[in-house]
Amino acid sequence: MFASQFLNPAVQRVVAAVSQVVRKFLMLAGLVFVLGLAGTYKGHSGLLDGLQAMFPGGASASESEVGDADVQSVALHQERLVPTMQQALQFVARRYRVSTEALVPIFLTAQDSARELGLDPLLIIAVIGVESGFNPFSQSVVGAQGLMQVMPRFHTDKLPEDAGELPFFDPVTNVQVGARILRESIARNGGLVPGLQQFGGAINDPDRRYSAKVMAERQRLEQAIQQRA
Repeated sequence: MFASQFLNPAVQRVVAAVSQVVRKFLMLAGLVFVLGLAGTYKGHSGLLDGLQAMFPGGASASESEVGDADVQSVALHQERLVPTMQQALQFVARRYRVSTEALVPIFLTAQDSARELGLDPLLIIAVIGVESGFNPFSQSVVGAQGLMQVMPRFHTDKLPEDAGELPFFDPVTNVQVGARILRESIARNGGLVPGLQQFGGAINDPDRRYSAKVMAERQRLEQAIQQRA
């Protein structure tokens, strides 16, 4: 306050703007650190892997050997994907401008959850695209969180026992829980389209626009797979 008495209004505005930018940057850096620490502490490597892939500049030169090992690990995990999911992953990486390394754990979880629950893995991927655009930190105005926009206050009972802090922002946990919600919605409403409508919170929409968006996204995935075959 004392220093501001000696600055003209224009300079004061510049200083205030710079200070605001710095504060926002520090808040973002703190969030990334907390989420990464939480994922590591609770044993959920999916969140940490996603953060590392999204912020590759955070690795120092002394970590190059660890980085090489991570690349090899990602490649091995990607080999677990069936060919159609590998092709869909490449399409999603281009469409949503997300690194393939960050997408691998998401696609693996979608594939494994679909197999366990009797769902179409491409349907899960399509829902993620519509709900969050593959942004694991997405949050809606009503509080839905993560890749599949899960409402925490309704679905904490579906979390695994070893879920860490901020579990719905963990890509792996979010897809596991979201896939279960999707399967329940389809079973409860007697079909895919009404199930999707309930999942998207649009059960009373006579035009069924939400399900149409998801099915259109799934169709794009299918077309991309056929083109690469």
